[in-house]
Amino acid sequence: MAGNSRRRGAMRKDGTKKGMVVGSGGQRRKQLQGKGPTPPKEERPYHPAARKAKLAARAAENHSRGRVAGNRRKAGEGETAETVLGRNPVVECLRAGVPATALQVAIGMSADERVAEAVQLAADAGISILEVQRGELDRMAGGALHQGLALTVPPYAYAHPDELLEIASESRAPGLIVALDGVTDPRNLGAVVRSVGAFGGHGVVVPQRRAAGMTAVAWRTSAGVAARLPVARATNLTRTLQEYAQAGYMIAGLDAEGTVSLDEFEMASDPLVIVIGSEGKGLSRLVKQTCDVTVSIPMAGPVESLNASVAAGVVLAEVARRRRIG
Repeated sequence: MAGNSRRRGAMRKDGTKKGMVVGSGGQRRKQLQGKGPTPPKEERPYHPAARKAKLAARAAENHSRGRVAGNRRKAGEGETAETVLGRNPVVECLRAGVPATALQVAIGMSADERVAEAVQLAADAGISILEVQRGELDRMAGGALHQGLALTVPPYAYAHPDELLEIASESRAPGLIVALDGVTDPRNLGAVVRSVGAFGGHGVVVPQRRAAGMTAVAWRTSAGVAARLPVARATNLTRTLQEYAQAGYMIAGLDAEGTVSLDEFEMASDPLVIVIGSEGKGLSRLVKQTCDVTVSIPMAGPVESLNASVAAGVVLAEVARRRRIG
């Protein structure tokens, strides 16, 4: 029958029939046809641009659901407000622009220039000023020294890790993110935030557990940079780093026994995540295995390791220098 790829076999000379002859079924013609134009890189599943576009789409979807500040979770979720006590700490927090909600001032206390400055700074920032009995302040302080002043600071509203990718994608410079692994001192966190802001970074990631959070101390140490630089909290830091790698970022961990020296670090011009471990334990095993490279800081003196925030500043300064000249 015409158009059928199978036809009846012919007779051999010995009288037996040949087997069924099977055609190509049009496969040869299909092989000669072109596959059409190459799709854009964003539509190729294994291209870094496609993975980056997928993460950006996920971030946009989260944003459309009404989360606070893009992918930020609502302030206070799982945490309680913080109370800063004492005249000097309260004044320092107000000077640094810590987002406080109320200043409590003990009735009848002896005022000095620090109290006057605290009241003036709070008034200028639109923070509620409440006069309370000293006994109420004593209960708030739980026996700690308050000197007649207390400042209420709400929980910090952390960004989602995907939001940092979104912010970096809108920048002309290659993405630059710092992740902290096991850093528990909030002063170190605040100092890292300050350095990231100073050297053109796009954000900081901290683990949800066993790590310092953005307390009033961290905010104050950041010297106000925390007001404009997002800090994200990752439920699982290793998984977050893997997602960053899928988005096209190189993951570089700081380690005293690093595979390359900072002098030989050639990844500065690439989208980059710098991972910094704790001063004592360094990088955790799983995080270290996730890194594309580990970097050591050459030191001339007998010091074995640097403070986490100091190490971050050194590496960020080198990355910024290479980007300027590269």
